[in-house]
Amino acid sequence: MLHNEQQISEFKSKSGLARIMKASVYSVQGLKHAWRSEHAFRQELMVSIPALCVAALLPVSILEKLALVFVLAFVLAVELLNSAIEAVVDRISLERHPLSKNAKDLGSAAVFVSVIVAALTWAAILAPVVLG
Repeated sequence: MLHNEQQISEFKSKSGLARIMKASVYSVQGLKHAWRSEHAFRQELMVSIPALCVAALLPVSILEKLALVFVLAFVLAVELLNSAIEAVVDRISLERHPLSKNAKDLGSAAVFVSVIVAALTWAAILAPVVLG
């Protein structure tokens, strides 16, 4: 292999509608796995579902409703990425290693930041509604 050539995985998808369909199937499989195996994802989803109902009923602008929905989806997406990082680290080795700890801690920190952003967004939008 030449120095500037990239090696391409045999698992790399092709283009077209078939790729979109396969990607959708893989995404649903990932969501099912997260629901079955990831406690934090389930907890965050169980908070998000009633919160979505509240967001729909709030007397706020459509952009504020979208912000409330977006930050909930953002938390779930970051949680999924954190779970993916943890799975890759565990796939490489289950032994304790400082770099493995760093990767997992950084993923957890990303989830924490997303939750803080969501909480602040909800507080900023709800405060004028609740306080009148």
